[in-house]
Amino acid sequence: MEFNMKKIILSIEGMTCSACSNGLEKYLNKQNGIINASVNLVMANATVDYDEKILDQDKIEKYVKQAGFKSLGIFKEFKIEKRSKNEKIKFIIFSILAIILMYISMGHMINLPTIQFLDPHQNPIEYVWALLILTILFLIYGYDILKNGYKNLIHRIPNMDTLVSIGVISSFIYSLYGMYMVIKGDNSHIMNLYFESSAIIIYFIKLGRYLDGISKDKTKDAIKKLVEITPNQAVIEVDGIEKTVTLDEIKKGAIIIAKPGEKIAVDGEIIEGKAHLDEAFITGESKPIAKTVGEKVIAGSLNYDGYLKYRAEKIGRESTVSEIVRLVIEASNTKAPIAKIADKISGIFVPVVILIAIITFIIYLILGYGMPISITTFVTILVVACPCSLGLATPLAIVVSEGVCASNGILVKKSEILENASKVSTIVFDKTGTLTYGKLKISKMNNYSNMEDGKILELVGSIESKSAHPIGKAFIDYMEENKINKKDIENFEDASGYGIIGKIDGKEIILGNRKIIDKYGIENNHIEDEKQLASEGNSIIYVAIDRKITAIIGVNDIVRENSKDVIRLLNEKNIQTIMLTGDNKETAEKVGKELGITKVISNVIPSEKADMIKKLKEENNYVMMCGDGINDSPALANADIGVSVKSGTDIAMDSSDVILTKNDLNSIVKLINISERTIRNIKQNLFWAFFYNALMIPIAMGVLKPIGITINPMIASLAMVFSSITVILNALRLRKQ
Repeated sequence: MEFNMKKIILSIEGMTCSACSNGLEKYLNKQNGIINASVNLVMANATVDYDEKILDQDKIEKYVKQAGFKSLGIFKEFKIEKRSKNEKIKFIIFSILAIILMYISMGHMINLPTIQFLDPHQNPIEYVWALLILTILFLIYGYDILKNGYKNLIHRIPNMDTLVSIGVISSFIYSLYGMYMVIKGDNSHIMNLYFESSAIIIYFIKLGRYLDGISKDKTKDAIKKLVEITPNQAVIEVDGIEKTVTLDEIKKGAIIIAKPGEKIAVDGEIIEGKAHLDEAFITGESKPIAKTVGEKVIAGSLNYDGYLKYRAEKIGRESTVSEIVRLVIEASNTKAPIAKIADKISGIFVPVVILIAIITFIIYLILGYGMPISITTFVTILVVACPCSLGLATPLAIVVSEGVCASNGILVKKSEILENASKVSTIVFDKTGTLTYGKLKISKMNNYSNMEDGKILELVGSIESKSAHPIGKAFIDYMEENKINKKDIENFEDASGYGIIGKIDGKEIILGNRKIIDKYGIENNHIEDEKQLASEGNSIIYVAIDRKITAIIGVNDIVRENSKDVIRLLNEKNIQTIMLTGDNKETAEKVGKELGITKVISNVIPSEKADMIKKLKEENNYVMMCGDGINDSPALANADIGVSVKSGTDIAMDSSDVILTKNDLNSIVKLINISERTIRNIKQNLFWAFFYNALMIPIAMGVLKPIGITINPMIASLAMVFSSITVILNALRLRKQ
C-alpha cells in the first residue's frame, strides 16, 4: 500500500505520567491513517507519521482529545518550559489538606486530641460530611488520573491510571454506602469508611508525579542551555543606521553588528571586520578562533575583541543551534527496543492485575470475610500493583542519558543508539579528517616536467579549490599563503574515490591517486617514487597534464591528538578497530601502526567502503562507522551505527546516526560508556519494578496474613511512591558521567 507520509509534532497538554504517554501512544497507533505515533512525556509532545490522504492536523488533534488530552498545536522546541508555580502551590495546599484529613479520620485511633464537633462517636454525621467534602476535593485534584484511567478502559488499553481509578472509585462508592447508613442512624458503619483511602491514594500518586516532574525538569537542562546560547536581541544596520531588534525580526540577508563582548545572533558570513570568536559550545575548541571577512559565524558564539558586520544566512529553525535542539528532541521522541518491551509487558500486566483483584475479591466474599475487608483487599491489590515505576524505568533513563550526551557534544538522533552502542564489536574509521585532523600540508613534490613548481601548484590548487576532499585544503592554503589567484576551470569532474579532472587554458589536468592514472591508461614509471613518498607518511597526488604524468606531490596529515589513546581504550574493550581509507597502502599502514589499529584496509573508493561494511555485518559484527560525513556517506548509512566527526555547521545535512560536534574522537568512547551505563541502569530499574510488584501483590492478597503481615490501600499507595522514587533516583545517577 502506498502512503503519502507526512510528519507532525504536536504539543500535548494533560500528560502527567508514563501511563498517560503510553495510553495516548497506543490509542493514536490504533487509528486509521496513522503510520506511527511516538509520544514523549518529558517534552510533552507527540510525533505522528501519518498518511495525508486520510488525515490532517485537525483530525489527529481530535484523536488526541478523544484519548483525554489536549493538543496545543505545532510543537515549538524553543518553548520548553518547566512546570508553573501554580502546580507547586496546589501541591502544598493538598499536602496540608492531606494532613488535616488524616488527623480527622485517624487521630482518635492513636489518642490524639479530637476536634469536638468532628468526633466520630459524638458527632458521626458531621464527621462523615467532613470526610466526604475533603475527599471530593482530592477527587477534583486527581481528576486527570481518573479521566485518563476511564478513557483508557473505554479504549480497551487499560493502564496504571486505570488500576488507580478503579481502586479509588470502588473505595469511594463503598464509603458513600457506609455514609448513607450512618446518616440513617447505623453507627456501626463509622469504622468502615474509606474516604481517606481514596483521597490519600490520589495524594501519594500526585506526590510521586510531582517528584517525577522535578526529575524531568532536570533532564531538560541540557536543551535549555542550548536554547539560551543565542541572545534575545541583536543590532542590525538599516540604511547606515543601527537598530536593536528581537531575533524574530531578523530576516535573511540582514546586516547584523556584533561588538566586543556580544554574542552572534544568527548563523551568517562576515562582510566587515575581524575578531576572535569563542565557538566552544559547538566545536569544543577551547581557544578563541580568529575570523575575518568571508568566514562563517555561528549563532551563540561570543565575540571577544572585534567589531563585526555579518550577513544573516540561517535564521530561526535553520540555525545550527536550532538544528542541534531539534535533533536532541527528535531523539527523545524515538523509543529504544528495550522500552518497547517494557510497554508490551505493561499492556499485559495491567489486565492481569485487574483479574487477580476481582478473583481475590470474590474469594474473600465466598470465605465470609464480609464486604469491608473484601473491598479493602480489592483496592489494595489494584494500588500496590500499579506499575508506575515500570513505566518510568526506561524512558527516564534514556532521556537523562540523551541530556548527558548532548552536554558532551554527542548528538544522538535515535534513542535506540543509546541501547545499541553497547553492542558494538567493530569500529571502522576513515583516516583523513577522522583519525587525522585533515589539516594537510604539501611536504614534497617530484617534478618530471620543464614547468616551474609554482606553476604546477597553481594549476593543481585551482582545480582542488572545487573539491570537498580534505586533501584539497592543503593546496588552497598554499595558494592563500602565497597570494596566488585561482585560474578559471572548465569541465570539472569529481571522480569519487579516484580524484578530480578539469581543464585550464585548454589543457586537461587529472589529479588523484594511482587508481586514476590506471583508469585512464596513463603510462606510469614513477611507482618507486610514490612508494618512497608514502613511506615518509605522505598521501600521494599524481598530476597528469594531457595524459602525461607531470609530477607526484606528497601531502602530509596530522594525527589527531588523542587518536592513539582512543584506539587503546577501544582495544581494551575488545572492540576490533579497522581503518578504511582511499589512501595508499604504505601511508595507511604507517598511520595504522602508529595508532595501534587492529586492521588497515587501503586504496578503497566510497562504494567499496560501503561493501566492506556490509561484509563485516555479514560476519556477525555489530559495526560502527566513523567518518567525516561527506565521502563516507554510503558507509555511514550501511553501518549499524554511523558516526560523523565534524564541526556543528554541517549538522542539517548530515545523514549519520550520531554527530560528534566537539570534533573529538574520545566522544566515541564516552558514547559507548554512556550506552553501557544506560542499559545497566534500565535493567536495574526493570528488576526493581518487577521485584517490587512480585513481592507486594501476594502481601496485598493476604498471603502473609497468618503471620500478621498485612497492608491497607494507603500504605500500598505510599509503597508505590517509594518504588517510583527508587527508579527516579537510580535514573538520575546517570547524570554523573
